[in-house]
Amino acid sequence: MDYYNNHMKYAALLRAINVGGNNKLPMKDLARIFTDAGCRGVETYIQSGNVVFTASAKILKKLPETIAAAIESEFGFRAPIIIRSHEELAAIINANPFLKSNEAEKTLHVAFLASGVQNDAIAKLDPQRCAPDRFHVIGKDMYLHMASGLGRTKLTNAWIDSKLETISTVRNWNTVLKLHEMTRS
Repeated sequence: MDYYNNHMKYAALLRAINVGGNNKLPMKDLARIFTDAGCRGVETYIQSGNVVFTASAKILKKLPETIAAAIESEFGFRAPIIIRSHEELAAIINANPFLKSNEAEKTLHVAFLASGVQNDAIAKLDPQRCAPDRFHVIGKDMYLHMASGLGRTKLTNAWIDSKLETISTVRNWNTVLKLHEMTRS
């Protein structure tokens, strides 16, 4: 069997990287860093830190730290990295509560969380803080309905991270769908 049949496809979501301005990291360099870390079939999607790849379980276990350390060494900043498998992306798509209420897809986003959160932390979230925007936490993901738009919402990474005591990175619904498509084996 070849490499691709023995390894799953994943999407890595990096937070706070840009191709210009602060935390500049060209996608070709990001792809090379993943390849150097032992990943195969590496592809990037748009210019905001989305990487699709295959890897063994052994490589995957250490990958977020390996990639973060390589970026820091080469580019001088640390970027949090969250990884989801094709199956996890499928579950995220199927569980989106805002699709069931027929919200416009352009208003939908997902905050991918580095770890699951405790129910008591979720219970402390104040839904009135962000109205008219809404959120719903399921497992390691926070579904966001941003009626006022991503640029105007109070549902920021800083707020999510501080309230849920984890690290998050947000993607719009179209990006979630595209990453799911790209991770198909």
